[in-house]
Amino acid sequence: MPIPLGELAALGTAGCWTVSSIAFSAAGKRIGSLSLNLVRLVIAFVLVTLYCCVRRGMLLPFDAPPRTWGWLLASGFVGYVFGDLCLFRAFVLVGPRLSMLVMALVPPMAAVLGFFLLNERISPLGIAGMIVTISGVAWVVRERPDTASTSDTASAGRNLQNGILLAFGGAVGQALGMVLGKIGMGTYDPVASGQIRIMAGMAGFAALFTAVGWWKKTFEGIRDKHAIGYATIGAFAGPFVGVSLSLVSVQLTETGIAATIMSTTPVLIIPVVILTGQERVSARAAIGAIVAVAGVAMLWVR
Repeated sequence: MPIPLGELAALGTAGCWTVSSIAFSAAGKRIGSLSLNLVRLVIAFVLVTLYCCVRRGMLLPFDAPPRTWGWLLASGFVGYVFGDLCLFRAFVLVGPRLSMLVMALVPPMAAVLGFFLLNERISPLGIAGMIVTISGVAWVVRERPDTASTSDTASAGRNLQNGILLAFGGAVGQALGMVLGKIGMGTYDPVASGQIRIMAGMAGFAALFTAVGWWKKTFEGIRDKHAIGYATIGAFAGPFVGVSLSLVSVQLTETGIAATIMSTTPVLIIPVVILTGQERVSARAAIGAIVAVAGVAMLWVR
């Protein structure tokens, strides 16, 4: 049975985010996650703009109506600025394992928002597929060790509470940003839509950096050639190709289904980690991956 284009784009998004997460992790260790947020968006904006100049003959999406601009700017701010700031801080407080487990709430959040804001409907089999996929992803992510630790019990408790709340904020930002993007995009070009969202993210981080005096550290970071190399790879795979594919996906299929397929990124990372870090795959991880793939297959059944 052929795979619908919307679901195929969502799977491509998960693959792109797998590559970008590895690249951004390497870059973030060198220049810091906050500076990386703006650097990756600037690089992605250059790539998207060059693509649009060649493909559309237009430097910026001047042909987008005001309504499209408004919704997509809101989507970019919510997703890139609010969502990513929350998620990256959660990584610091509770580690990637627990953060990504909370982020598994994105698909049901997106489905609920799509139901109320877009009047989207998901079949019982689609709902079952979402549950199975999320369960498989959560099974894999829960196994990963949490590197965050402290001898201060009270401090650890606060970090846990704040980290979970921040990860939840990241999930809300990603889900709401996805739905707002679909509302604003309509039938408009997905890549040009992504360009508008990136501009919103750059403006948001520029304002934040000005407010907290972060420009000096950012300019110091961009002199690190290795970090910029990793950031360029991540920007190409993530905000450029990955986000464009995600917008194609939500344009062609239900938001909840698209978000569920995209949530398989933690599972797809497993073979990459094995190849780059000689990490062995446990039976638990293998079973979780099989369960997640089975759930995705259920989403493709109409």
